[in-house]
Amino acid sequence: MPRKNLILNLPGFSIVKVSGYQPLLLEVFYNRLARCGHCHSKKVRKKSSYIREVHHELIGHRRSILRFKAYKLYCHDCGRYGNQQFPGINKHQRATWRAQSAVFHEHSRGVSQKDLSERYKKGKATIERWYQRHYEEQNRELLNRPCPLVLGIDEHLFSKKEGFATTFCDLRKHKVFDVVRGRREQELKEYLQQLPGKEGVKMICMDLSSTYRSLVKKYFPNGMIVADRFHVIRLIQHQCMMTCRELSTEIKNNRGILALLRTRPDNLSDEKKVKRDAFLTENPAIEAIYQFQQQLHSLLMKRALTQHECRKVIPTFLDMLDELKQSGFKALASLGKTLCAWKDEVGQNVAV
Repeated sequence: MPRKNLILNLPGFSIVKVSGYQPLLLEVFYNRLARCGHCHSKKVRKKSSYIREVHHELIGHRRSILRFKAYKLYCHDCGRYGNQQFPGINKHQRATWRAQSAVFHEHSRGVSQKDLSERYKKGKATIERWYQRHYEEQNRELLNRPCPLVLGIDEHLFSKKEGFATTFCDLRKHKVFDVVRGRREQELKEYLQQLPGKEGVKMICMDLSSTYRSLVKKYFPNGMIVADRFHVIRLIQHQCMMTCRELSTEIKNNRGILALLRTRPDNLSDEKKVKRDAFLTENPAIEAIYQFQQQLHSLLMKRALTQHECRKVIPTFLDMLDELKQSGFKALASLGKTLCAWKDEVGQNVAV
């Protein structure tokens, strides 16, 4: 006899006889030792038997009913009486957990209570009760999930009425871990204090937000902060383009030139490269800013460097930050101050 019945998907049960069509009647046998329903002891005495019928999940389009023998038990350890309990079938339930789970998933996908009631031959109140029970179970599982080892934090504005919300992502599994309303410490304090497993977080990836950085240092003491590469490069490009607009009025009125300067050089066609080079030749100041931006961009795109390679790259990065801070343009000087304040977190990009 196989150790696991792949048709029933219930531990300990084996099919003895199949009869009927709609519903499909499965006479099954429970081949494990009976246990006390109170203390789970195996030292029990069978007092009397009775036949139990339980609704199971659909097989094709047909309903299925399990019929099996159960016992009234007396426990020698705790001295209590009780009916025999079975895995996959909760106490006082006339349907297996898998049948109720199937109803929950179908109802979540949009199948109405009326259709489910007709398909499973159950009342709408029963369908609603099953759904609420599984919803509460899923919610408990979500609340007890440990915090992921590699965490991503970002803010989102879903609507003006609801305001900002903070999104926590599991960057290893590429899934949203949780969404919490608010982005200030007063709004996130209660959630972060009760978050399980936050001491085990090894890395936190985030944008250049001083608010989130202070929160991470306070509530994730063992986590290493890494500035998100996307946000850093977007900030660099934005500040450089603002400076280019100050130097040339043509960029303000010609969105095509602006698109050429924003696009990565390896993504430009030969025709567009000719147009870009012609514009940069006419504007040497913008060309200097453009080349500086591309050099900084290529440096930040490096990743997983060894310790020896990092020693070569980091001095170049720090020299470029000094050049930005000493720039006469307000946007570039502001960029230099921001990157200097985040140089440790930005520098982690090339090492991870």
